[in-house]
Amino acid sequence: MDLIYTFENGQKIIKDFLSGNKYYFSALKPSIIPDKLPGVYAIFNSSEALYVGRTKNLRRRLYTNHLMGPPTNARLKKYLIEDEEFFPNILTPRDAKDYLREHCYIQFIPIDTVIRRGRIEGLLSFALNVKYMYEEH
Repeated sequence: MDLIYTFENGQKIIKDFLSGNKYYFSALKPSIIPDKLPGVYAIFNSSEALYVGRTKNLRRRLYTNHLMGPPTNARLKKYLIEDEEFFPNILTPRDAKDYLREHCYIQFIPIDTVIRRGRIEGLLSFALNVKYMYEEH
């Protein structure tokens, strides 16, 4: 069993994650991220972590869903549209897409197993004090 669940290892995961590359939505192209790469990702604006997620395919989730997809496939777009207090000018999916392109970037860490992805998603959500958490279902 992989013992990544110690305090020290949690700190290392957070440090490694935050020291990784930043991928700005303004320059995001599908070919930048390897196809079918599983992992955990966070979407940031200039001041905070907006969203943390996990996926079996980072390329598809980040580019096809979050950037190009409708709010049903990209929860962050839905949250931005619904957040009238902090984002009163984001009224449509197009406004949310423009906001992502103009203000946001992604960081990610490849993680190969679903259990580790879930645990690291929770760790990063807590450590980064993520703004939007999706509803449980």
